[in-house]
Amino acid sequence: QVKLVESGGGLVQAGGSLRLSCATDGRTFSNNAMGWFRQAPGKEREFVATISWSRVNTYYADWLKGRFTISRDNAKNTVYLQMNNLKPEDTAIYECAAGRPGPQVELSNAYSCWGRGTQVTVSS
Repeated sequence: QVKLVESGGGLVQAGGSLRLSCATDGRTFSNNAMGWFRQAPGKEREFVATISWSRVNTYYADWLKGRFTISRDNAKNTVYLQMNNLKPEDTAIYECAAGRPGPQVELSNAYSCWGRGTQVTVSS
């Protein structure tokens, strides 16, 4: 069964913003790093961002250039992705993942649990 549920996706014009949420249970969330990945049509899954359990360490893909921000609320078992200045090339299914990747934060196979994803579509 899917233990992580993403929400907040939708259709937005270029330059707009969206805030994605990923909710799960305490057993899945506790002591795990939480990450966001995305997959566009015809492309393989790519890393977006990760935040550690302690919230001290965050990691971002180089192509973000400061446009996205990851955060988590451990009391609510929820991780967020604030997406600003969206571009048409950001159109993809955004997926939430949980795990203990260690130094392998950009590798999808380093995470143990995955959500189904939420669609983000950016129009020109």
